[in-house]
Amino acid sequence: MIKKKSSNVARVKRHQRVRKNISGTAERPRLSVYRSLNHIYAQIIDDTKGTTLVSASSLDKDFEGYGGNIDGAKAVGNLVAKKALEKGIKAVVFDRGGYIYHGRVAALADGAREGGLEF
Repeated sequence: MIKKKSSNVARVKRHQRVRKNISGTAERPRLSVYRSLNHIYAQIIDDTKGTTLVSASSLDKDFEGYGGNIDGAKAVGNLVAKKALEKGIKAVVFDRGGYIYHGRVAALADGAREGGLEF
């Protein structure tokens, strides 16, 4: 009997490999991305304190559109960048969350760059 490996388990293993080398500090917090089928989420995290500084998602009240496509991901990227700049955060480290840097993940990163974040 052939058993298919879960793609989410493989993603979590990739994310753990990446997280060994990437850590957010107070000067350069980590921009973490999670995507589901219908929504996309972004958090800016200070790993030294273990706190989330800023978060945005396609479920926010000020978000208009659908989070399951590239346009929605770009809008979430702009939204998280706008919130980060209000808190005085300009430079971040990008954490793709074990996903391929393609499609919605890349669109979120582009939106954040357009919003004024540097990474």
